[in-house]
Amino acid sequence: MLTLPRKLLFAIEAVLDIAYHSSDRPVRSGEIAERQSIPRRYLEQVLQHLVRAEILAGVRGPRGGYRLARERRLISLGAIVRVVQGIDADAEPEHLTSDLGRHVVEPLWRDLNTEWMSKLDAITIDTLVREARTKGIGKDDDPPIDFTI
Repeated sequence: MLTLPRKLLFAIEAVLDIAYHSSDRPVRSGEIAERQSIPRRYLEQVLQHLVRAEILAGVRGPRGGYRLARERRLISLGAIVRVVQGIDADAEPEHLTSDLGRHVVEPLWRDLNTEWMSKLDAITIDTLVREARTKGIGKDDDPPIDFTI
């Protein structure tokens, strides 16, 4: 099974958390870190990159936090992946030096990457929010059930 980088998983969870728990006030990074068990040092870095990419909007001040910068139906997982890939883009990619590597393995890997990104571009944050609601995942700010008659 292909393993995903933790930073990518944290980014997806953070954007989904913000979409799922959004209300009239921004979602604070501490709330996200607590709900998703994401270390704050990773979370803050990822959130800032998502703000720069205009996936999230940062709100400053004592009641500050993060909101989606656009409608959740317009934010794809592919867009989030590209932001996270850009964080570590300084690392020089490995290139294969053998003929088999250059002419067989690298083209295969490029094709798989194209397919993978195409599938991720088709999945939106809205899709994931609806799936979470379908599965009955609760929200912290849901009003308590009142059984008063």
